[in-house]
Amino acid sequence: MGAVPDPLDDFTRTSFAARGIEHDVLRSGDGPAVIVIAEIPGVTPAVADFARRVRDLGCTVVLPVLFGEPGREPSGGYAASSFVRACVAREFAAFATGRTAPVALWLRALAGHARSSCGGPGVGVVGMCFTGGFALGTMVDGDVVAPVLSQPSLPLPPFRPRARASLQLSPGDLERVRQRAAAGVCVMGLRFTEDIAVPEARFAALRAELGDAFIGVEIDSSRGNPWGIRTRAHSVLTEDLVDEPGHPTRQALDQVLGFLGERLLRPGDP
Repeated sequence: MGAVPDPLDDFTRTSFAARGIEHDVLRSGDGPAVIVIAEIPGVTPAVADFARRVRDLGCTVVLPVLFGEPGREPSGGYAASSFVRACVAREFAAFATGRTAPVALWLRALAGHARSSCGGPGVGVVGMCFTGGFALGTMVDGDVVAPVLSQPSLPLPPFRPRARASLQLSPGDLERVRQRAAAGVCVMGLRFTEDIAVPEARFAALRAELGDAFIGVEIDSSRGNPWGIRTRAHSVLTEDLVDEPGHPTRQALDQVLGFLGERLLRPGDP
């Protein structure tokens, strides 16, 4: 039998170490950098396809391998295993409120490295699900100019009162995020309205802290919604994406790509 094709053969694999943390990193493309932080269970084919769309804008996509096996198809058992391992890892601080996760500091260092090697006006960061809020944590430094929080699910559990509205940032980092937002850096967030993992209170907190600098995209997933979106829909840009013109998830994807393009490739445009 022949060799099994590599589903990520258009990416190169290296590693990056900073602040006592080291992870493999996948990279592809040319142009300003966009860090795509995979959701649980890892860099699945759907996550890689999203990264390719970003690459096709004219960007370098950088995918840190924080958990899972790159290229592996998702399954219930695989997701559960990745979730448990991520929850107990100290670098993710999955249950912490009022404290910045250590991995966010590592991601800031990765963003600085990506900007220096790729050039451009700054770096975009797209976090998803378990990693969604980490994109906000990278905004503390000046390298990140286009943070996207897709279904930001931490801290856990979502029914804990303090966790529901928490942005998983230390007071000092939250103040720095406010300052950068006031200076003109916008933050995009995406969620399905019935997603219990991403409480509406979290988006309300983002609006309260960032004001008009927060661009909230909330997709109707209520029972009987016009598009037949399931009430348990969660992954806006990947597994629950319906790639058809006019569909709300496709519109959300187009908004994200437009957001990244405007800030990284056309920063002088109004």
